[in-house]
Amino acid sequence: MNHNELKTLLEESYQKYNTLDFIETDPIQIPHGFSQKENIEISAFLAATIAWGKRNMIIRNAKKMITILDNNPYDFIINATKKDFENIEPFVHRTFQHVDFVFFLKSMQNIYKNKGGLEEVFWNGYKENHSVKDGIANFRKEFFSIPHPSRTKKHIADVGRNSAAKRINLFLMWLIRRDNIGVHFGLWEKFSPADLMLPLDVHTANMSRALELLTHTQNDWKAVDELTNNLRKFDPKDPTKYDFAIFGMDINLKK
Repeated sequence: MNHNELKTLLEESYQKYNTLDFIETDPIQIPHGFSQKENIEISAFLAATIAWGKRNMIIRNAKKMITILDNNPYDFIINATKKDFENIEPFVHRTFQHVDFVFFLKSMQNIYKNKGGLEEVFWNGYKENHSVKDGIANFRKEFFSIPHPSRTKKHIADVGRNSAAKRINLFLMWLIRRDNIGVHFGLWEKFSPADLMLPLDVHTANMSRALELLTHTQNDWKAVDELTNNLRKFDPKDPTKYDFAIFGMDINLKK
């Protein structure tokens, strides 16, 4: 398949799957339940954090988290006392345990009260070189800048150790990418969608290798870098839009 044929295939699949109907079956529906910037950010971050496993289970558990936070996560986090954190209803999603959930809330309280919020923490790492990887690294540093359970560190990707950072890249795509459909939010306007990195999972990796968009054999940051750079050849301003296309092809293949 030559460049033009592959571009046509990707564009057709993107147009098919980049629709508002996609929201109904995807965890991105969680932040779409809010209008306040901070509530969108926090709910998106929490939903993306548990975005592995069956999609219906992810959505169900993400909704449970929001319910635990009184359907107003920003207000809960900003105003929570030590006692409030101690009394949070038990929550588990696979290996993401209650202790991890409570620390995530405490860390976000610190970030919003003392660091300028989630956007600012990512921006401070990103802005010098327009590097999403640097933004993720800075976020991880700030996120664990307060006392934390050692077990919780596995739930925030370490790009310094070559992690693919699928869930954080997913979160960033939701918040930064802009289109005329309204699936993604385009909320963080200081960031360029051109710099986003594809949220790589086993399905997008396998399909990308089948399409000869990816040759690296491990699903790590090197693979993310190679695949995203190849997708920039088709759309340098919006490479991660093809996440829809590759996802859609994988779904069609399974059908």
